[in-house]
Amino acid sequence: MAGSAETGTAPRGVAGSWHDAAMTSNSPQPEEIPAGPPDAPPGAVPAGRMARSEQPVLALSAGRALRPWRHGDADVLVTASQDPAIRQWNRLLVATAEDARRRIDGMHRRWASEASAIWAIARPDGEADGLIGWGDIDLAGGSAEILYWVLPTARGGGVVAEAARRVSRWALDDLGLHRLRLCHSVANPASCRVAAKAGFSYEGTMRSALLHADGWHDEHLHAVVRGDF
Repeated sequence: MAGSAETGTAPRGVAGSWHDAAMTSNSPQPEEIPAGPPDAPPGAVPAGRMARSEQPVLALSAGRALRPWRHGDADVLVTASQDPAIRQWNRLLVATAEDARRRIDGMHRRWASEASAIWAIARPDGEADGLIGWGDIDLAGGSAEILYWVLPTARGGGVVAEAARRVSRWALDDLGLHRLRLCHSVANPASCRVAAKAGFSYEGTMRSALLHADGWHDEHLHAVVRGDF
């Protein structure tokens, strides 16, 4: 997995597998980005861009979609919190459905405050079996960090890589960010494969960068910038 979205902390880690995004979307075409103040850095996204819009549904292949989380997904968060592969790399502690609903409410608040953008990875029947999105969104600086996890039903078959590429297209083309990061423990090779399949270039190793349950881990840093896709 690549970190726990619901906490609002910078994401890290990952367990899952993936590739090649469907570039269609059910969201409306993005409005023209208004010019920022004279001292705004080039490429910065004006404040309010996310808050003024509804979170879109993003289509994937094979009938899957990325959609906002809803209260009816509470049991999925509880199940994910109990999955050993997810718990190993994510800060996801959800004991009850009530806890899960509070987390889901928090996801919607953080969209409105432009702090994160989190989607459920949904099967063709509409049931969620994964999470993906952006934490640590910095509109002024034009950057964000991806986070994700998937249940066993979404592992293999390229689901996560496709979802990662799709949300990257949204972040770069629709929202207008410039640089996107994917960080994971060096002990988690599955996320290296995800990064490569999703088009994130390896940039280096950050020493002792994140505290997991078993201690501090070095992390690999992968990234894409506008124009890479």
